[in-house]
Amino acid sequence: MGFINYLINGISLGSVYAIIALGYTMVYGIAKMLNFAHGDVIMIGSYVVFVTVSTMGFPPLVGILVAVLACTLLGMTIERIAYKPLRGASPLAVLITAIGVSYLLQNVALLIFGADTKSFTSVVTIPAIKLADGQMTITGETIVTILTCIIIMLGLTTFINKSKAGQAMLAVSEDRGAATLMGINVNGTIALTFAIGSALAAIAGVLLCSAYPSLTPYTGSMPGIKAFVAAVFGGIGSIPGAFIGGILLGVIEILSKAYISSQMSDAIVFSVLIIVLLVKPTGILGKKINEKV
Repeated sequence: MGFINYLINGISLGSVYAIIALGYTMVYGIAKMLNFAHGDVIMIGSYVVFVTVSTMGFPPLVGILVAVLACTLLGMTIERIAYKPLRGASPLAVLITAIGVSYLLQNVALLIFGADTKSFTSVVTIPAIKLADGQMTITGETIVTILTCIIIMLGLTTFINKSKAGQAMLAVSEDRGAATLMGINVNGTIALTFAIGSALAAIAGVLLCSAYPSLTPYTGSMPGIKAFVAAVFGGIGSIPGAFIGGILLGVIEILSKAYISSQMSDAIVFSVLIIVLLVKPTGILGKKINEKV
């Protein structure tokens, strides 16, 4: 039963990576930029839930809704102030700006909350399920995380393919200039993309801290990097690719910790990424794009 337990835990962790990776892949697919401040939006969302639930005493559902709203507004504000003025700038300038925003959010959190580790109270109230005469236990956090990831994945896919706003996102990702000529509000579409990605980051932060109940200003840094790896692993720009990449990454990490070395697990994760990119540079579901010059 040990292997099955590790596999379920890996899928649970991978589901969190997948939710974060969906935000990365949407922003890259539509705005063609890498928002490396995305991991720190996760941290902000977690602190909002911590303050709302643990300090102010509101129910967990209220805390989650407040965190989603706060991160949505934060994502739109970051896009408007930091990224919109650089719409025509070089990718390097945008990348440096994203790193700067990341450090800004971390230091703001340090000033407000300090560097001490906060004990995060899980917002999941579903009891654990015991199987195989108690030899295997599936926690409520694991169940909620996996189900939430599947629901978000299906909902996001339906939104992109069926809604008018989703079709606008597809058009902007295909050709921003042509989309403008067709009357699509490109700036509004990109802002909506950041809003959705940041809302997903808030949910991911709550699920992550519920499963691993500790919170610091650096909580979102490594999960953010790993989620970016998951997005590249699955094929950045592809929503199903982000889902598959996140799940595989979580499973690889947990199995590496269990059977090889907990200290080497991160190195193994990044090594697998390098191997995948050497074999298939576009990722698992990524498509090769030929650019005219």
